[in-house]
Amino acid sequence: MLPADTTLDHPAAQSPTPRTHRRGLRRFIAALIFLFVIVLMAVVPPLLNLSRFQRRIEGNIGAALGRPVHFDRVSLNLLPLPGFTLDNFVVAEDPAFGAEPIITAASVDATVRFTSLLRGRVEFSKIALTEPTSVNLVHTADGRWNIQSLLLQAAHLQAAPTAQKYAGPAPRFPYIEATGARLNLKLDRNGIPEKTPFSLTDADFALWLPEPHQWQLRLKAHPVRTDTAPADTGTLSIEGSLGGIDAPSASLGQLPINLSGEWSDAQLGGLSHLLLGRDAGLRGELALSANVLGTIGHNAVSVNLKLTGARRADFVPANLLNLEAACNATADQTFHAFSAIDCRWPPAGSSDPGLIAVTAALPDVRDLRSAHATISLPAVPTATLLDWISLVTARPPTGILPLGSLTGSLSYHAQPELPPQTRVPPVGYFVRQPYRLTWQVSPQPAWTCQFTLSGAALKITALNSRPIQLDDITLRSSSTPPGSFDLLPVTLPLDGRLPTQLDAHFDASGYTLHLTGTAIPAHLLALGNAIPQLGDGLQQVLEPTPDSDAASPIHLDLTATRPWGGPQTWTTAAPAPTHRRRRSSR
Repeated sequence: MLPADTTLDHPAAQSPTPRTHRRGLRRFIAALIFLFVIVLMAVVPPLLNLSRFQRRIEGNIGAALGRPVHFDRVSLNLLPLPGFTLDNFVVAEDPAFGAEPIITAASVDATVRFTSLLRGRVEFSKIALTEPTSVNLVHTADGRWNIQSLLLQAAHLQAAPTAQKYAGPAPRFPYIEATGARLNLKLDRNGIPEKTPFSLTDADFALWLPEPHQWQLRLKAHPVRTDTAPADTGTLSIEGSLGGIDAPSASLGQLPINLSGEWSDAQLGGLSHLLLGRDAGLRGELALSANVLGTIGHNAVSVNLKLTGARRADFVPANLLNLEAACNATADQTFHAFSAIDCRWPPAGSSDPGLIAVTAALPDVRDLRSAHATISLPAVPTATLLDWISLVTARPPTGILPLGSLTGSLSYHAQPELPPQTRVPPVGYFVRQPYRLTWQVSPQPAWTCQFTLSGAALKITALNSRPIQLDDITLRSSSTPPGSFDLLPVTLPLDGRLPTQLDAHFDASGYTLHLTGTAIPAHLLALGNAIPQLGDGLQQVLEPTPDSDAASPIHLDLTATRPWGGPQTWTTAAPAPTHRRRRSSR
């Protein structure tokens, strides 16, 4: 007899109960309803005509911005979150700053806070401007920006923080972002705003409200120049807050500001393209960070700069130039005036000895002639000075030994403003005017300097000689003409009967060199090869005659002139130098 099959008697093997059937049916119906709602949310919004709400939306946004707003079409989105899409969004410009719109965007996606709908009002949690988005920043000759009214308008908005969980009496400020935007700079010329070639591209921007009356912003972009080929200019990042007081600011200058910025991975070749419109032949990497704290009208600015591996593109020196400096200043008049500028290389507090200190002030950034500055060199080693020279020229001198140091200072002071068509005597004079007698002072030279290179020495390899120790070399400012400089006579022992003396004059047009004394031509030419800036063109004026002795000293009275960026030409004030004839041996 077979054993009974116990599995047939188990409760789990029994047929489904009616309750199980009903549970499965409810789940199936719920799935159908959910699927139907999804289909409706995807299909119905495009069929709705929201054009009648367009003017209302334009008016509400325009009232919030304080500028007229236009867009071509509005559509409703229910997936993935409820919201609206505005096509060809445009914010008009204040006529005082031109006719071109301040903001244009291909589309704007505004996401609705679902919980606000339950309270019978509409709040947006996020507003996204998608590319292409263009923002025009306009600066007028009187110092105004076109975004000033927008900032003040935002400062007076009664809004709750963006991240506030529950709705309150004031609407919550949305999270505003823009991706792939372009920021253009326009400057006022003769009363007409003109677009400059400087722009920020691929800009990602975000703005939100962490606390009442305090806006947090974040910007990341690439600086470019539109009239040249693209170059690697690095990445500009800015983050910080605007506002932060309980009551709205009455003016833009009173608006608190706390910003930090960084300009990283900037190549010197790309920066020269950006600033000059051409490649200046420099290579290396620049990193810059800055902080601004205070109000827009009055704040403290600190800047840190780091230059790594600086060199010329066509010349790789033995030592690349590395620099780290720090600057502090006070900004006033909405960043149109800077005072108490103090820069140190290396930064103050560094264990390394100070090389350069700069103190300056710029009362008006629109008029650089109003500035005054002083550059002080406590004691720059000659080795560091040679590194600087190798960055400036592709033919650095090879005959100067890295010995000694350079000390001194260079100052620039603004000249007093004079009436047009006024002839000014050299010192001071009386001017008779109706009913009064006044004293006017002539403007002093704008540049004054005094630099001394001590302990310098020459090593001319071609002569196989010992190092030639030099006396102090002094460069100082000259009054004829103002803004020029004189190199005081420098003695060069070149094995002549009398020492050779070199002096020079530098001005805005170029420079003049003067050589006097006696020298052996071969020694002088060797010196010119060791210092190329001295030797350019020297071979032609020292060309010996067939019966001359190049090893015998000759009398020199030579003058070289060179305009900046041009060729150097040597002339002689006396008859062409002749070499002593060799004595015939008998």
